[in-house]
Amino acid sequence: MAKNKRLSTAYSAIDRDKLHGLTEAVSLVKANAKAKFDETIEVAINLNVDPRHADQMVRGVCNLPNGTGRSVRVAVFAKGAKAEEAKKAGADVVGADELAEEIQNGRMDFDKVIATPDMMPVVGRLGKVLGPRGMMPNPKVGTVTMDVTKAVADSKGGAVEFRVEKAGIIHAGVGKASFSEKALEENLRAFLDAIVKAKPSGAKGTYLKKIALSSTMGPGVKIDTAEASAQSSAAA
Repeated sequence: MAKNKRLSTAYSAIDRDKLHGLTEAVSLVKANAKAKFDETIEVAINLNVDPRHADQMVRGVCNLPNGTGRSVRVAVFAKGAKAEEAKKAGADVVGADELAEEIQNGRMDFDKVIATPDMMPVVGRLGKVLGPRGMMPNPKVGTVTMDVTKAVADSKGGAVEFRVEKAGIIHAGVGKASFSEKALEENLRAFLDAIVKAKPSGAKGTYLKKIALSSTMGPGVKIDTAEASAQSSAAA
């Protein structure tokens, strides 16, 4: 009953048909994130693209200025000096062929995987394990690189990978309810800017169709896409 009452109160505080500016949306979502844990603030963006076509795929990475609020465990596939570099950078798991074998046997105590280019033949064999979890290293998002120090730092900091789903929607966490409104808004603006900059050549018409912001257990708030598009274009 307490849970239902909390949700009813949260929903009654929001006009679900109204389009809000970014500042107002962040304020409303944060104010109604009242669960007993630190809820994630999530954005859902409906794009006017068909990812079945290569020239309409939207994928990339965004470094949130205020971090994600999550503790991220990073695994790095590297050998020799690069393995030592990864350890010094703070990677939680570092290895090569032996790590691949452990993963094949069920080890998955990490959230992100980075690999040096020379290790991709080994990592490639893990596609059926890492791929469905969205962990397969990819040079397009900076997780196949010789600069493992930067990759580990980004992964443990505010790096958020994004990829449009079949329905043309991108979901991402942009912070925690415990963040200040200013920090959340800065993260949200940075993420929207990254999405706009990643607009594919095949996208026609209105690129940002719908945007909604919510907390893990709270109601969604609709964002004015015209305002968001204008501000992101100006920033770009």
